[in-house]
Amino acid sequence: MTSKTPSRAGGASLILFDAEGRARKSQAHALRVQLADGRSLTVDLSQADDGVVALLAEHTDTRQQAGLLVRPDNHDAVAVAVTATPLRTTTGTPATPPELELDVQYGDGVRGRRGVPARGKLQTWIRSALFADAQLTVRFVNEDEGRALNRGYRGKDYATNVLTFAYAEHEDDPVTADIVLCCPVVEREAREQRKPLEAHYAHLVVHGALHAQGYEHEDDGEAEEMEAIETETLLALGFDDPYRERVGR
Repeated sequence: MTSKTPSRAGGASLILFDAEGRARKSQAHALRVQLADGRSLTVDLSQADDGVVALLAEHTDTRQQAGLLVRPDNHDAVAVAVTATPLRTTTGTPATPPELELDVQYGDGVRGRRGVPARGKLQTWIRSALFADAQLTVRFVNEDEGRALNRGYRGKDYATNVLTFAYAEHEDDPVTADIVLCCPVVEREAREQRKPLEAHYAHLVVHGALHAQGYEHEDDGEAEEMEAIETETLLALGFDDPYRERVGR
């Protein structure tokens, strides 16, 4: 049998039916139907004197947004379903950030190097680009190590700004990856592009986090999608559009 709020004078008359069809009459201003998984539907009768009944969907899980799905059954009846979807930010990531297990490593000669972002910043940047819980390692390396990794795993004999080694083989596998940033290359690119070093690190960390989740830029469509997410994420973090042309380049 559904529950009801305490009676108040002047409320609408409610008739409640139990599973066997027995009726009980009461006075109330609202009625809440609480579902087992945290969803609920409140019938607001505060405007019942005007013939208005309002429906309010809620969820006890603050990470879930409740909604109403209304389907007409016939001319004088409708069926109402309470839906639940994860809350999202403007970039599409969950409003409540996923769990992040982060390991930060430093190669030879890079610990304490100017501009290398602190762990707290890395966590903020990565979480802003996560769509699911993740276990990530971020490693900062010198040019020799960066070149060796790029040559050994990609067959390209030069150091590149960021490498992502993603280990999930299937869509449902946990997000696990190593993100390697080559400090001398990142610093050189920031100077050439005339952008703050921190902004360039933030962009590459977000870029690597998206690769860790399966995003690619092999064709134009994939590249456009990935760049759009990166741009929205960086703007939300307070940085400029990383793909905007800069005067003087």
